[in-house]
Order: sequence, then structure tokens, then C-alpha cells
Amino acid sequence: MRQNTAADGPERRDSGYVLPDGPKAPFLVRMLLASFDRKKMRSLADRRAQYGSDFMLKLPVFGHCLVVSEPEEVRQLFKADPDALGNTDPNLGRVMGPGSLFALSGEPHRSQRKLLTPAFHGNRLAEYRALMAEEARAGMADWPEGTAVASLPAMSAITLNIILRTVFGAEGGDLDKLRDLLPRLVKLGSILAAMSIPQWELFGFAPWGRFNRMRADYDATVDRLIIRARADPAIGERSDILAMLIGARYDDGSPMSDSEIADELLALLTAGHETTATTLAWAIERLRRHPAFLYKLVAAVDAGDDDLLNAFINEVQRTRPVIAMTFRRVLVDGYAIGPWRVPRGTNIMIGISLVQTDPRLFEDPDAFRPERFLGKRPDPYELIPFGGGVRRCIGAAFAHMELQVVLRTLLTEHVLTPTSARGEAWKSRGVAFAPADGGQIVRHSRLAARDAA
Repeated sequence: MRQNTAADGPERRDSGYVLPDGPKAPFLVRMLLASFDRKKMRSLADRRAQYGSDFMLKLPVFGHCLVVSEPEEVRQLFKADPDALGNTDPNLGRVMGPGSLFALSGEPHRSQRKLLTPAFHGNRLAEYRALMAEEARAGMADWPEGTAVASLPAMSAITLNIILRTVFGAEGGDLDKLRDLLPRLVKLGSILAAMSIPQWELFGFAPWGRFNRMRADYDATVDRLIIRARADPAIGERSDILAMLIGARYDDGSPMSDSEIADELLALLTAGHETTATTLAWAIERLRRHPAFLYKLVAAVDAGDDDLLNAFINEVQRTRPVIAMTFRRVLVDGYAIGPWRVPRGTNIMIGISLVQTDPRLFEDPDAFRPERFLGKRPDPYELIPFGGGVRRCIGAAFAHMELQVVLRTLLTEHVLTPTSARGEAWKSRGVAFAPADGGQIVRHSRLAARDAA
């Protein structure tokens, strides 16, 4: 698929760096042209068709990026030494805080990730299953019957409640405050992470000023929860993530600071509910447009067979990735990848959506066929909705189990009404891509349907 090689038109630099070709117009000019002519709005797939599997692209926040989607190059990047490739997302690091995994690279990242890993270990995950089903059932109870309604808001509330209870292990006034604060914090933070907006305060009225005010409210609330948790004589018996982080120790025996805990919890709370909720909305959108598969999946779920459900989740994430790309920053000079030689400081974008629609990896990639994953474990360098390597989403197993539990609850307790309408368009929510109409759902209580029958 690579059309552009080091010999046929790449950008060359006097120092010997070799980079592929790409669009020359500045980003703002391209966006202005697109506003007058939608045909000029180029997607990553359009760029791949125009320049080949690797190309340069200038983006807000990230500057000049090398975009790659060659399978072997993706494998190399995910397996790379973290001292050669590190964190590349300055805005996301500012949003989550300097103590979060999003802001760290190298040894600090390794140490912090090591402390967080036990929270998402298989044995601990099993404890969350009943909690997830309980919140899913409660969150779906108020959906109107027989009327189209966006599923995304309800799914966001369900996944937020799940992650709040998982992280803090209890209810109370401070969790109610976070339940109100976090959706607003996430919405604004997603925009700030994706756009080059000056970090002006303007007395708290500029975007970063509003965000910083909300972040201060978050920090004050979490500080109170940390203080209460540290004073809890039974903290050693608790299974929530906050208690685990308070008891965690680095290799030198030192504990995490309160600010590090607050930053990591914000990363878990935001990344742990918004992306999962959006995937659930896409799952509903896909099911309603594939009625034959919907009936087949319901039968499998009723029979207690999770294989088809897992295959369905994989295919939703392949065809409707919530996060379309992931980034690395080159930390060494002259980094070699494929035919390219990349200077220090360059950002490399791995096109998740490009990899997952590569016809060399997936037959008929534009078709929605969950059965392609039956009896087959996805290659971790081909199906990559959670990224890969040392920077792979640490909550990937948690998110997959949550998708399983919520969808199983939905399908066993509700009947979805199919539709012949066209699929919903993609809509950017800053960092994530959601169904434009919120994943419209029309449902009936399965129990009521049985009674009527």
C-alpha cells in the first residue's frame, strides 16, 4: 500500500532526515477551504489514498506529524523502547495533570504504571462484575418504551456511576459532586486537549480559566476523599482503587503523593467512562442496522455463549473506533522506522482507523461482520482500539468487561427495534468520535413483551 518511498518524493532535510510527503497547506487554510467545499475535507483514509500508507500531516497541538499505518511499522512502534519513544500529548497531560500516565514518559511512566496495574488484574476485575450489572440495570430503567431516544447520555451516566463506585467504593455527597462535575470537566477538557487554545485565565472566563476552576473543585473534592480514606481503620479490607493507591509503594518504599493520586484518579475517571459510553452508543447504532445479527446475538447471549458477544464488541471497536489515532514522541535523534529517518521531537501518529480498515489485515474491511472474530484472538498489532505497547490503555480489560456486562444486561432485559435508516454519521467530541445522533435507541421491556405475547 505504500506509494511514497524514500526515493520518490519525500521531504528531505540537510541533516539527513528522510520523511514522506504530505499536504503542504497549513491546517487553518485546509479547514477554511473545507468550510466552503466539503469535498476538500480530507479524512485520514483520503490522505492514505493520496500519499500512501505513511505521510506527513500538520495538526494543531502536535505540529508536523509522521502518520503511519504500515503493519510492521505499527508493530515496531508498539514494541519500541520507551526511552526512544515517549509521551507526545502536552495538552492531554495538562488536562489530566503532571502526575498522570498521560503526562509521563520513561522511568516515571514505568513506575507509575506498575503501581496501577494491580487495580485492573483479573482477580480484582471479577469483583466489579455485579456492580456493573446493577448500574446498567438502574440506568436503563427510565428509558421510554417505543420512542427513539439517544442512548449516549444514559450510557455516560451508567459508565460514570460504575467508575465512581469502582474508584471510591462508596456513595456520599462528594461523589454526588463529582457526578455533576466530571461530565462538564470531561467535555471541556476533551476540547482543550484537541485544540491549540491559549492558556489564558481571563479571570476564569477563558476556556482554560473555566477548566482550571473546575479542576480546583475536583482537587478539593478528591482531597477530602483521600483524607477520609487514609483515616479509615478498615482501609486494608477495601477493594476500591483509591484504597489500593493509598497503600501502593514505589520500589524505594515511598508512597504516592496526594497530587499524584488525584491526577491518576482523574485520568481513570475521565478515560474510564466517556470512551466506554461512546462505544456502547455505537454498539446500539450498529445492532439496530443489522437485525439478522441482532437476533443471532440475542440467542447466543440467552444461551450463555459470550463468544459472539466478544466478536461483536471487537467488530464495533474495529469499524467505529472512538479514538482514531494514538501518538508517540521521538526522544532520540534520527529514529529509524521503515524507510524514514525521523528527528528528535517529531510526533508520530499511529492511525488506528487506518490500521483497522487495512484490506491486507481484514478481508472486506468496510463490511460489518462480527463473525470474522469468532474462534480467532485479535492480533494486538491489528485490532488496536486501546493503543498498544507500554502506553496501551491500562484499563482495557476493565473496559472490555464493562462492555460485556452492559450489553448483556441490555439484550437480556430489553428488546431493540431495528431500523432501515442510514448509519449515524461520526461527530467529534474533542478527543473521541461519537454517533452524531447519540446512538438512537428504540426499545421495549423484554418482560413486558413476553407478557403481551
